[in-house]
Amino acid sequence: MSSHKIILSSIFRLVGYNKSEGIIVGEAKLLSGKNFYIRKNTNISLVSSMRRVVLGVILVVLASFLFSTYLIADNERKNGARNESERIIRILSNTIVYDYEKYKSISRLILKDQQLLNFLRADADSVNIGMINDARYSVMDILNVTEGVDTVMIFREDLIMFSTNRFTYEYDTEKMEGEEWRKDIYAGMGKPVVSFNSNGVATKINNKQLITIGRAIYDIDSQKRIGIMMINILPQVLERMITARDSGNICIMGTDGSYLAGNEEYIQFYEEGFKGREIRHKYIRLNGKNLILSGMCIEGLPIVILRASEYGLNGMPTKVIYVLIFLLATITVMEIFIGLFVRRQMTDPISELSSAIDENRRSGMLKKIDVPVPNAELSTLENDYNRMIDHVYELMDKLMEREKTLQRAEMRVLQEQIKPHFLYNSIATIGYMALDSGATKVHEALETLGEFYRNFLSKGEREIPLSKEITIVRDYLAIQKLRYGDILEDEYDIADDTKDLVIPKLILQPIVENCIYHGIRPKGEKGIIKVTSKMSDGKLVLSVRDTGVGMPEEQIEKILLTEGKEGGENESESFGLWGTIERVRYYTGEKDVVQIKSEIGEYTEITFIINKI
Repeated sequence: MSSHKIILSSIFRLVGYNKSEGIIVGEAKLLSGKNFYIRKNTNISLVSSMRRVVLGVILVVLASFLFSTYLIADNERKNGARNESERIIRILSNTIVYDYEKYKSISRLILKDQQLLNFLRADADSVNIGMINDARYSVMDILNVTEGVDTVMIFREDLIMFSTNRFTYEYDTEKMEGEEWRKDIYAGMGKPVVSFNSNGVATKINNKQLITIGRAIYDIDSQKRIGIMMINILPQVLERMITARDSGNICIMGTDGSYLAGNEEYIQFYEEGFKGREIRHKYIRLNGKNLILSGMCIEGLPIVILRASEYGLNGMPTKVIYVLIFLLATITVMEIFIGLFVRRQMTDPISELSSAIDENRRSGMLKKIDVPVPNAELSTLENDYNRMIDHVYELMDKLMEREKTLQRAEMRVLQEQIKPHFLYNSIATIGYMALDSGATKVHEALETLGEFYRNFLSKGEREIPLSKEITIVRDYLAIQKLRYGDILEDEYDIADDTKDLVIPKLILQPIVENCIYHGIRPKGEKGIIKVTSKMSDGKLVLSVRDTGVGMPEEQIEKILLTEGKEGGENESESFGLWGTIERVRYYTGEKDVVQIKSEIGEYTEITFIINKI
């Protein structure tokens, strides 16, 4: 243990504080000179974070409570306004229907009047002013038992007619002679048909809107149609109904959009949806106020009732407020309880563990800690830290042994560096011996081989100029020509602006070797290997082309798609090409760095595109 303490105190040193990351960085320098880093987190404490979280949750709950209270209050007020409107509209609708039934009863009494029947049944030649007046006065007597009827018009089939209030109307005789205004009345087959303004054949002089109840009149004996009756009802009847409810927020109108009674301002908001038999609601804004406009069409009548009511926060049920306050208090108590629980069960024990670890760090000694913790998870964390301490000691023993091994390896490397010089000297000696013996070609071959290996090894360099790579290819092909004679020819088209560019060493020689063994030799005839280089869009483009047997498309795809594994099925044939592609990909940091074009029996061309130059 003491030796480890000495090692730790001697190899650790604090090198700085990284403010951007919020950590203290320690650098451990081993005896081998290599570095590794340790970090101590100095972010905001968990206790502070939990306090902020609890406070934030309470604020969110409070805001949610206020917002929910507003929504509920607003919804309750709207529901109250809608329910009140529906109640009043249905009451008013029933009242109007009741009055309508009353006028239907009056129309039935009128149809039974004998004077009227005499007028309708008489021949046209026998109708005179006396008969007309008798019928008129008889109908007026019936009307004395009711109110709200402005006039009753009776039309014979030959359009001879009379009216109980003929002086306040203007008649359209031209329209009266047509059939259009009578169609809906005839379609009723004697039943009451409600319309407006005498179906257009008579207009009130003051242009007031009138509700018209029309009926076709049939002879009880012959069942033939003998005339038409129209009863015009004053809109004051509807006004009295509205006034009786002391309501200035009701409008009664026809389904055609015509105004009948009540607040005329609401007509602008009328739309087709209010023609339904169910009450419909619409939110509007009028005179700076938000209103709910409710409306429906009275069943069996072309009359629409509209009612507008204000809504706001008034009318919020007290019980609802009490429930919301109770929920808020409950949630707040739960949040405080959770905060205390988390503090006692998590943050305080973690702080104690952190303090023990920090004290261990400040002492400069790696020792196990023993802190009482309340739950199994934190106990696991403590045990993991203690196991890490044991592991650190094991690693330190291994590092010491590795340091000794590394020193022995460095000595071996120094010894191995002598071998290339021995190889160069041996080749030179054999070359001079061949020259003394008159074997000039052998001497040239040995010189080429020696030059090739000097460039090939390149003093251990990983990147070399393109010109030096071309020299390696030339020397390699020169040696191969000695072996394969006249079946091999090489050509070079190297752009001047590319010769000094630095590229990974030995990316062309494996390709050229692949051209010989898998392209030209299998073809069995003289072949050409051409190496070219040029600049294109700021990138270096290197191409190697041979006139060999070519490559099938399947093999090209397999080579291009093979990543992270050695060449697929034909590993022995494509390892050099695949390995070179992988090296270029690693060097450039891109995958799309190679293009392969080939035609079976004609050629194969491999092109590298290198952007890191």
